[in-house]
Formats: sequence, C-alpha cells, structure tokens
Amino acid sequence: MNPLTKRQTRTAVSATGLRKTYGEKVVLDGVDLRISEGEIFALLGPNGAGKTTIVQILSTLIPADAGTASVMGHDLRGEAGAVRAVIGVTGQFSAVDNWLTGEENLLLMGRLLHLPAAKRRARTARLLERFDLVEAAKRTPATYSGGMTRRLDIAMTLMGRPRLIFLDEPTAGLDPRSRHTTWQLIRDLVAGGVTILLTTQYLEEADQLADRIAVLDRGRIVAEGTPEELKRRIPGACIRLRFADATSLDAAARALPGGTRDELGLVLRVPNEDGVASLRDVLTRLGDDVDVNVADLSIHTPDLDDVFFALTGRPAKEQTP
Repeated sequence: MNPLTKRQTRTAVSATGLRKTYGEKVVLDGVDLRISEGEIFALLGPNGAGKTTIVQILSTLIPADAGTASVMGHDLRGEAGAVRAVIGVTGQFSAVDNWLTGEENLLLMGRLLHLPAAKRRARTARLLERFDLVEAAKRTPATYSGGMTRRLDIAMTLMGRPRLIFLDEPTAGLDPRSRHTTWQLIRDLVAGGVTILLTTQYLEEADQLADRIAVLDRGRIVAEGTPEELKRRIPGACIRLRFADATSLDAAARALPGGTRDELGLVLRVPNEDGVASLRDVLTRLGDDVDVNVADLSIHTPDLDDVFFALTGRPAKEQTP
C-alpha cells in the first residue's frame, strides 16, 4: 500500500448523491465520495456495480442524472473544461494507436493537447525514458507486450501533467510480472504528487495500492475505509491447528472447548479475535499436555476476499476476468 506520510486536507474529488439510470436500469443509486489529494482511492465491485460509470461521470464523459460533484475544486457541471484540464483517464481499453509508433502516439497526444512543438518533443523524450520505452519508441505497439502497451497508455495520459488520474481496470489482462510493474508505476505517480482513482476487480491490487477503498454493489457504496479497517469489520479470524493423530486432536479439543473440529483433516480452528493474546492463551493451554502433538499451526485473518463476499454476497474470485 502507498503509506501517506501526512494526511492530506485538500479534497481532490467530492461527490454527493450521484445517480445514473438507463431506462429502468439503475446503475448508480445515490453515490457519495470524498477523495483527498495525494492518495490512491480504489473502487471495488463486481461487473455491473457501477465503477466505470462513476469514472465516466467524474471525467465529464457522461452526465449524472442527479447529484453534485467537484473535481480539484471545479464544479463538474459548470466547469467541465477546467475539470478536463487537470485530469487524465486510462480506460479499460487502450487508447494507443497500433498504426503509429510509440513515439508518434505520444507526439499525437501532445498535439491534441495543443502543446508547442518543442515542448511536446521534450515531454515525449522524458516520458519514453521514464516508462522504459526508449528502445521501443520507433516500433508500433502491435509489437509490444501487454505490459509495454499499458505503460505507453499511462505515459500518454501523463502528457498533459494531470493532477488526478482515473485508472479504470489498469491491469486487466496483464500477466503477473506486468501487473507488478504497473503497480510500481502507480506508486511512483503518487509519490510525484498525483492523486489516483483506481477501479479494479483484483482484490490483491486494491490491498497493495489503496490508501482507502469503497466497495460498490448494485450502484451503492456498501462500505468504505482503509484495507485494514474493512478487514476488521469481518469476523472469522482463527488459529488453525493441525495434529499428527486423532488422539492429539481429541486432547486439544478438550483443552480448547471453543474450537471447531475437522475430523478428516485432523484440524482444530480456534477463534482469534484478540490477536496475540489469543495465540498466547492457546499455546499455554496446550503446552503442558503431553498427549498433544501439533504438526502445524497457522493464523488466518479475514482478507479482502472475505470482505467482498460478506458485503456483496458473492466471492470476489468469481468476479475476476
């Protein structure tokens, strides 16, 4: 996760009561958001939850049917041009043109932003170096790997020096190595003063990157907080003891009457709501019993998958592509 060295007090995004419908289908049903400058804020949710719709509204691509919002101090409805001047958007699908070289893609973005020729050439050279694309600059993205294409896509977003970047499913379809490379790029952007609104279905991604997370389900925010705060909301922490034989399991179950037995696996699960204190108590109770032969001990704490399932009623692993 990106640790904030000090809490930012200025607000990058403020939204109240955002609502969007398409016919009878309600996509957003009164969404409130507040994102501070200098943080990574992640929107988690299954397909169809409304994540991309929020990004489209806040980036001025589509209007909300109801509600108010400001981005970097600019009213979304009355100052859409000012909003667009301070944001960048990297969508689920790459904006890279496969008929142009990597360098030409960046230069074209500079022209679209009306940068002077000298400035866009200098900016292009810096971005190619920053994203490790110098050697590939004269090649077309059709020859790039998925990770290289995503790096170019993000580099194009940075051509206008945005203060807030919307990253909509930035690592969808990438292999694990490319995904980790992209995570480091995101951390580097925030270290340089950029604010990130990230939508993702990868729970590990949100856990690794986000300062705060909002869980979106059926168009509503159902929970919000830091990753650790969300995990603490879900019961189920336990100490898992696996024994060498049934005799040991029986003896341990007598010593720890609050545990749950798994006869086939020779496993006893003991609630661990008090952390280290619970573990110390378990070890003390078993320590003097010569009939207990513990083969393995592990501690399970709720993760974001548990949070997702508890809040949406669906396991997150079923939602990932």
